[in-house]
Amino acid sequence: MVSVKRYNARPQYNNKLDKLQMRTHYCNNLSAIDIEKTVTLFGWVDRRRDHGGVIFIDLRDRTGIVQIVSDPQRTPTSYPIAETLRNEYVVKIIGQVSKRPPESLNQKIPTGEVEIYAESIELLNGVNKQLPFVISSLDAELVKEETRLKYRYLDLRRDRMAKNLQLRHAVVKAMRRYLEDEQQFMEIETPILTRSTPEGARDYLVPSRVNPGQWYALPQSPQLFKQLLMVSGCDRYYQIARCFRDEDLRADRQPEFTQLDMEMSFMSEDEILALNEGLVRSIFKAVKNLELPYPFPRLTYQDAMEKYGTDRPDTRFGLTLVDVSDIVKDSGFKVFSGAVKNGGKVKVLPIPGGNDVISNVQIKPGGDLFKEATDAGAKGIAYIRVKENNKLDTIGAIKDNLTEEQKNELLARTGAKPGYLLLFGAGDTDTVNKSLSRLRLVVGERMNLIDPDKINLLWITEFPMFEWNADEKRLEALHHPFTAPNLADLDDLATARAQAYDLVYNGVEIGGGSLRIYQKDIQEKVFETIGLSLEEAYNKFGFLLEAFEYGTPPHGGIAYGLDRLVMLLAGEDSIRDVIAFPKTQQAACLLTEAPASVDSKQLKELQVKSTYKPKTKEE
Repeated sequence: MVSVKRYNARPQYNNKLDKLQMRTHYCNNLSAIDIEKTVTLFGWVDRRRDHGGVIFIDLRDRTGIVQIVSDPQRTPTSYPIAETLRNEYVVKIIGQVSKRPPESLNQKIPTGEVEIYAESIELLNGVNKQLPFVISSLDAELVKEETRLKYRYLDLRRDRMAKNLQLRHAVVKAMRRYLEDEQQFMEIETPILTRSTPEGARDYLVPSRVNPGQWYALPQSPQLFKQLLMVSGCDRYYQIARCFRDEDLRADRQPEFTQLDMEMSFMSEDEILALNEGLVRSIFKAVKNLELPYPFPRLTYQDAMEKYGTDRPDTRFGLTLVDVSDIVKDSGFKVFSGAVKNGGKVKVLPIPGGNDVISNVQIKPGGDLFKEATDAGAKGIAYIRVKENNKLDTIGAIKDNLTEEQKNELLARTGAKPGYLLLFGAGDTDTVNKSLSRLRLVVGERMNLIDPDKINLLWITEFPMFEWNADEKRLEALHHPFTAPNLADLDDLATARAQAYDLVYNGVEIGGGSLRIYQKDIQEKVFETIGLSLEEAYNKFGFLLEAFEYGTPPHGGIAYGLDRLVMLLAGEDSIRDVIAFPKTQQAACLLTEAPASVDSKQLKELQVKSTYKPKTKEE
């Protein structure tokens, strides 16, 4: 906690709020064109400085800061009050805009050309307790997050946080203007209390008092309702939707989050992607004044996994993976040949210039790159250094168990030249992809290959419809079970490609969607494929299946993670810094101390009883 001086001066308040004169300007909106105007401002004292009898006050509101001046000669009425002001006092200022002297111009702030001579200062409220941290100091960035979240209303006064909220507002405003004014979308609210359909993350459940023993669920997304809106004829819907998932949390996850939800009828996949490219371009133009090139590149899921080892690749730099399984499948190096024999793969990450910047110590056990690979599930890293005259240098049994033909094919396939470092992954395909994808990002950062100012957006398409759930011994939908399969793959749904698409921004997925199933028989087959009997399907989704019998149009949609998108645009590392009142990683609100216990009377009314038993010290 930052130590803050206590002030003994007792502020004198004016409680005649009915006489408050209307604000004429926000602080940051003042400039040289306002010189000689008399203005009325409201805000907080950001800093107060006494320079030999002349008092300077930095007045702050949500837009920014402007300098207020009070001296005994020019502004004798305001001066006695200015002497009593302290940081974070709430004040009203009436004064004349003046040009700053040349020696005091401040080019760091938009209002740096002007200052306000305070004809009157009215103290509206003071600070009666020690501040938990100094809001106007750069040291506030070093305050523990727990303290910032507990006093979030103070944290949000800081310039960084205020700008993040303004950016979030600007993003939402750009979304609304594009969808409503240019694309004729309607905003329609969908229910918050709905039915639990557990297919994916855990639901937050809400007991019903008037229907004892029955439960609502908070929506993980408005998916089913927006599809029903397409059945109803509302062919272009959107909503800034609140969603809830009871899942383990990370820096980019929250138990309650916000997404831009969209659904469209009578549009092909290409048309949906083009419309959304227009949306994203309008957002970047509005909030960053950037003209993004279009159309955005597209990459199939299969190609993304082959080249980058991930379905959300960062394409701001090269370093693509190369599959060499066919070259080494019969090699004498058992780690390689065994991996291929067991149905896995051997892939290489070729690194130009890697010999000069990556040491053997980093790759061997105990090294940082070795740890990155093992954290991703790999047992280790094999490597080859390409020396002069294409001589291969490594340790262990790799080069001694490769024929000259295999060595030459390896160099040709990877495009390796002298100075290259080849990092190998061998094993099951998922582990190889995860470990080499992770190494690719780490190496890209270490070698300064990633331009932080570059913006790369691309679509990932043709996802698999299903993935295998080893714990439950069944297939499950990769996105959700309402995604339409590729029409060419209907004969074998288990291996079908989905008509699905994700939008990736610098290696982070910011949106995902698909064309939807709109025919009852296909939807029933998909439910069957994921192990849902017809009876179970109708019990959970009967209202949707019935709706499909009343003339459902072809439709598709997409949802964007608003919190994640704003986080990236703001250059933050956590979505908590772009949400006004976020939860911690333990899903707790430190400000309101939620979740909390409730009165037993409330539980009795709901006919609910907790089975939780606190652990004893022995346990």
